[in-house]
Amino acid sequence: MTRPTPRPGILDISPYVPGKAKAGAGKVHKLSSNESALGPAPSAIKAAEKAAGKLHLYPDGSATALREKLGQVYDLNPDHLVCGNGSDELLSLSVRCFTEPGDEVLMTKHGFSYYPLCAMAEGCTPVQAEEDDLVADVDALLAAVTEKTKVLFLANPNNPTGTLLPNEEIGRLRENLREDILLVLDGAYAEYLLDTDYDPGTGFVREAIATGADNVVMTRTFSKIYGLGGMRVGWAYAPPSVIDVFNRVRSPFNVTAPGLVAGEAALDDQDFVERNRRHNFSEMARLVQALRGHGLTVRETMANFILVELPDTAEAQHFLQHQENHGVLVRGLSSSNLPNFVRVSIGSREANDAFLAASESFSR
Repeated sequence: MTRPTPRPGILDISPYVPGKAKAGAGKVHKLSSNESALGPAPSAIKAAEKAAGKLHLYPDGSATALREKLGQVYDLNPDHLVCGNGSDELLSLSVRCFTEPGDEVLMTKHGFSYYPLCAMAEGCTPVQAEEDDLVADVDALLAAVTEKTKVLFLANPNNPTGTLLPNEEIGRLRENLREDILLVLDGAYAEYLLDTDYDPGTGFVREAIATGADNVVMTRTFSKIYGLGGMRVGWAYAPPSVIDVFNRVRSPFNVTAPGLVAGEAALDDQDFVERNRRHNFSEMARLVQALRGHGLTVRETMANFILVELPDTAEAQHFLQHQENHGVLVRGLSSSNLPNFVRVSIGSREANDAFLAASESFSR
């Protein structure tokens, strides 16, 4: 018997594994997916509810109103923006549009676990450069570049390490990168930073446009601080030539109508964003202090999660199971080459209290 055969390499891909969402009976606190600790903005909920009465209508395929609102909030040219089904779609398009099978896609060793999948789905080879104490190493990235390198993914702040690469280092990376390599700066956690010197990628995109290189893309999402992970709304800021290519290939009507209006409403509610940001870092400080007091090794981050470092893989698995037994879901990081680390999202105060209580009993 014969049957359709998938393209070579597809069956070599291990599907992306999201943070665990269910456990046994009883109340469960999900701290495994870096979701908004305060939920979605109330204004976004109202906007999505209002859109529910028009679900028979196709959304604006160009996301015009949302792009214009993004332009106002972030001081960007709406013509240089494209919206996607989460930023994941735009990350995938970066590889799909600018590589051929056999090319290489470069990333850091402990980068977002979706990057290798993007590469392999298009018949490319993912190449992972070593990091320096969980921080992206520009010299290692540059040393890993070959004639086959076509795309470089760099999340800043990074997921799952939460570390930040200074602007000058990103500038040095771009300056020494071949101009035919697309540098994709993933700013999913950009809104959590208060440092006015931090550039999530806008300055580097503008520079690429000004020089005619057109080789930098910044991706962003509404899934984190805006609390719209279930809506799947992302966006990218890029040179016009790249936007043109993305628009030729992306799915039509790729962002739902409720997602579009929820995104617009969320952008108008920057007070909610500030509340979420303040909650995140005050709770992070509380968790870090308490965990260290329990004798655990923990790293705070520049994002909305912390890392608990265990002595070995077996102990990390024990920690994961212990938390689950106490109704708390956190995430192991074997898929990011960090088998002895556990990532813990900053949740509500109630969820964080449950996590701390389980951690205390674990460390005794």
